[in-house]
Amino acid sequence: MEDILLIANASAGTHEEESLEAALKVLRPLANVTVESTGSPDDLDRVIKENDSCSVVVAGGDGSLHAVINALHRHDRLGSTPVGLIPLGTGNDFARGVGIPLDPEEAARVVASGRTTATDLIVDDTDQVVINNAHLGVGAEASRAAEKWKPRLGRLGYALGALSVGYDPQFVRVTVTVDGREIARRRRVAQVAIGNGSRVGGGTELIPGADPADGKLVVIVSRTRGVGQRLAYLARLRRGNHHLMKEVDRTSGTSVVVEGDAFYVITDGEISEQACPRRSWELKAGAVDMYLPERPPPGATAVM
Repeated sequence: MEDILLIANASAGTHEEESLEAALKVLRPLANVTVESTGSPDDLDRVIKENDSCSVVVAGGDGSLHAVINALHRHDRLGSTPVGLIPLGTGNDFARGVGIPLDPEEAARVVASGRTTATDLIVDDTDQVVINNAHLGVGAEASRAAEKWKPRLGRLGYALGALSVGYDPQFVRVTVTVDGREIARRRRVAQVAIGNGSRVGGGTELIPGADPADGKLVVIVSRTRGVGQRLAYLARLRRGNHHLMKEVDRTSGTSVVVEGDAFYVITDGEISEQACPRRSWELKAGAVDMYLPERPPPGATAVM
């Protein structure tokens, strides 16, 4: 294998450090591995510059992967740098969606195989790269409401935010356009989700069928309004078939524009700093080569 730059989180705890060592036991006999711990965009920029000929492996969660992919984008390195992932976060939604093992040794073996897959990325109108997905509406409002509780209550803070928004949800009136086709025109919607990857929140399949290696993104528009519809949506969301409801539109394409009432957006788990009346996203097919598990061809029968 080529030299590897492994980027870890500077604030990683003891358990994550032990998991990282388990992954390194797999990688070090096969490659020259440089480990760097970063805690800021400046740190990332520095290590990316200093290791310009290495493959990059991210040891962390969705936020860490998002940060590293964007650092490579800033340095025009995405097209020339293979990227791997050792999932060490709590959600690990991108890893779950593409089948990267959550066990660090098994994930390291995926990297050690040397097999890469041309992987799609999404670039939004702020030049930010989306590796997994973006969504707006009630979910984004819940995350925003939870900000004041999360430092003290952790994940319970998000539950309180969701509860406060669920009591009096603020729907947004927007027009959603996919590849020039209007999917919703000045409609009040509960949620719009734009998926390169399918999962959010530690495994919930918000955007069924989203696959970052198929050259398209998937868009889900939920128009669930009344209490009964919202409860049905949540119940079916747990089963992964909410997109089959008549109040939900699902389509695919390569470019998306959402405009209308000002709204906040969650991008790879991070909420935007301000609300905007218009946002757009464009798929960049095969933008980065990633170390991903080999998947069976379409239509193949899984062996139990």
